[in-house]
Parts: sequence; structure tokens; C-alpha cells
Amino acid sequence: MKKHHPLLAGLLLIAACSFGQTINYGRNDAAGKFYTIRGFKMYCEIYGEGQPLLIIHGNGGSINNFARNIPYFSAKYKVIIADSRSQGRSADRGDSLTYEMMADDLAALLDQLKVDSAFVIGWSDGGINGLLLAMRHPEKVKKLAVTGANLRPDTTAVYQEVWDMVRPEYAALSKKPVNERDSLARNNFKLLRLLCDQPHIAPASLHAIQCPTLVIGGDHDVIKPVHTLEIADNIPHSYLWILPNSGHSTPVAYSKLFNETVDDFFSKKFRTITGEGRFF
Repeated sequence: MKKHHPLLAGLLLIAACSFGQTINYGRNDAAGKFYTIRGFKMYCEIYGEGQPLLIIHGNGGSINNFARNIPYFSAKYKVIIADSRSQGRSADRGDSLTYEMMADDLAALLDQLKVDSAFVIGWSDGGINGLLLAMRHPEKVKKLAVTGANLRPDTTAVYQEVWDMVRPEYAALSKKPVNERDSLARNNFKLLRLLCDQPHIAPASLHAIQCPTLVIGGDHDVIKPVHTLEIADNIPHSYLWILPNSGHSTPVAYSKLFNETVDDFFSKKFRTITGEGRFF
């Protein structure tokens, strides 16, 4: 049986609850295709018509994680959703994996699809990828919504109890000789190393994000709300939304509210609130 570290297992368990979906998202040959992107084959599915909307999943996840969001957004947007490098159906035998690599992969995917710019939603590691996409390829992002993202791999961003769940497995895999790891263990180690050792994004570097950005988190997320606030504070044109009574899985546990709020953000002009406007 395929094993995942605790955070991945929790995410995949939620994703597996497809809530009566009729389309097998992530395995839909009618909507999916492989694209040769920067040395590997990236699997991507496209749904709907309209303005392009790129959706990015989290660590160890896949397209299917957004089974409760794709139907809503595809009624209005052209939804572009891919399995990130080394995840889902996008296999990559290389040992290296960074958030910067994945952000560049997504920019290359949009180029292949002849998409000049898109709205972007990113969840967890996908939120980190979204931030980096807006920083490294600003022309590609019209508006950005990120939920459960972090800037650094430490307990200023993530609760200690979360690290205590993840670190032991990472340490155990680190001690195992490379030649004793099978392909699954090598890939899991690569994802765990990404989770535990990255990212390293200086808060001030977020000043480079010029697109309107909605920064989202749960009040009981694995990411500390104060860290989510730090992200929003450093993006010049940002809104902050902390969901009450919510953990990390805001697009799933609160899918209806999440879909409607993000859609409203994409649909309306960004409002700068200063001076007397702060009283309203």
C-alpha cells in the first residue's frame, strides 16, 4: 500500500472524499493531456471556457484535490489544473525539487497553452508556487488567491506540533542509504525534503508582487494566522481572509464559501482602502 507522511495522508484523505462527483478529476482522458515541460511530462486537465484560471495543488496532492472547486469555476472560467512535478501523474526521476522549479514549470505550461496571463489559485505548497509565479513571472498573473502558504520552514510559520508529526519520517528517510530506497521512497523523500527544508522567501521580496492578491488561511490552520498576516502585510495590493473554525483545507471544508469569495475577488476591481475609508 502506498504510504505518505501525515500531512500528505490527511490531504489525500480529504481529496478522496469526492462528494458524489461524476467526473474523475485527475484521470479524465477527455480533458487531460501530457505536455513536455522543462525536462518532464506534466499532466494537465482543462475545463470550461472564459478567462484562464490556473489552479495549483499542494504537496503530494493532485488535480483531484479540487474536485469541489473545478465544477464551480469551470462554469465561468477556463480552468487549467495540472499535477505538479513529481506529483500525481507528472512523474520526474530527478532528485531536485524546489518551489522555484515548479513556478517556472507553471509559467512554461501557460506558454505552451498560449495563455498570456491567468487568474491563479494556490493551496498550501500551491500557494507558495503562486507567490513565486507572481514574483518570477509577473506578466502571467492577473490576480492571485493563496491559502495556507508559508514563506519559511520553521516554527515561526508552522506550529511545533505539525513539525513534530513530519520531522521524524523525514529524519528516518534521510538516514536510509539512497541505494536502498525504491522509487516511491525516493519520491516521498523528495517531497518531504521540499516540505521540511523550503521555502526561503524573504518577506520584503513579496513587495515585487504587483497583482491584487487575496491571502487566505484558517484560524486553526497548520500555518499560524500571524504568519498568514505577515504574507498579506508584505504584498502591496492584498486582502486578508482568515476563516473561523477552519484548518488547512479551506477549499474543501468550506468549498462553497471559498469558491464564491475567490470568484468575487477575481470579478471585482481591487479597492485601496485608506483614510476615512477605513471607517466603513
